[in-house]
Amino acid sequence: MPVLYRPAQAQDLERADALVVASINNLTERHGFGAIAASHPTHFQSFSLKDDARGLWIAEEAGNILGFAWSWVCDDLWFLAQLFVSPDQQGRGIGNELLKRTLDHAEQAGAASKALITFSFNTVSQGLYMRHGLFPRCPIYNVSIARDRLAGLLKGAPKDHPRLRHQPLEETDGHLHNLVRIDRQALGVSREKHHRYLLNDSATNAIGLYDRDDCIGYAYISTTGHIGPLAVMRPDLLDTAFKTALNVAATGGSSQVSAFLPGTADAALSTAIGHGMRITLPMVLMATRDLRDWSRYLPRNPGFM
Repeated sequence: MPVLYRPAQAQDLERADALVVASINNLTERHGFGAIAASHPTHFQSFSLKDDARGLWIAEEAGNILGFAWSWVCDDLWFLAQLFVSPDQQGRGIGNELLKRTLDHAEQAGAASKALITFSFNTVSQGLYMRHGLFPRCPIYNVSIARDRLAGLLKGAPKDHPRLRHQPLEETDGHLHNLVRIDRQALGVSREKHHRYLLNDSATNAIGLYDRDDCIGYAYISTTGHIGPLAVMRPDLLDTAFKTALNVAATGGSSQVSAFLPGTADAALSTAIGHGMRITLPMVLMATRDLRDWSRYLPRNPGFM
């Protein structure tokens, strides 16, 4: 029976997530990182499906999902959030067929830039993406530390340890205006719809970062202790913003504190290592062209960017 490629539907998303989790754990276990993925509610996939269904595709055979691809677009940026094929179905060209369909999404949306984040050790996928014009641009490191250990280290920090004033963000015109302004400076695109999504996520704490009365950045901190996305107006503010977010995360109730740090964020990486955070997973940003230099931005995860 031939493989059927069709647009994803809402009822597909949980089964697709199970395939993605199994595929990720198969890959990371084979490379010595152990099982790192677990199933989560498919809220962002559902949001993306309602926002623009053209970016979500299923590969199916005899009623079984063999592969899943998911992309989203903001302004002129197309981003591939996920592309996974069941481990026992690889080598059949399914990934390439799914990628072609999500790239059609980029074409239909008039995207000028295309990007994704993948595991740096996933050489097969990187070769596939390179054949379609996406090349490695920046390493990204997932760093993590036990929250109680971080809290203890921060208690011993000097009183003049640099931090930014912060206050909660809400879905107001004023706050959204600031978020769009910061993203355009840091990334070159607006992500207003994604901010609306995060601001309504009960599992995420959103804060605006201020230099006196000027909102110069933002940070999102999940109830699991993960920091990101985080963005600032200027590269010299990124480390101070990250330190501020670490302090906020350390006061939460999570067991761990983590973040994705681009290789271009020298000072933030130094802060992470200096605070005892360990690199747990190496990843890489791939794109058709430079997406600024990510010296003002920390991504949330490989699907959200």
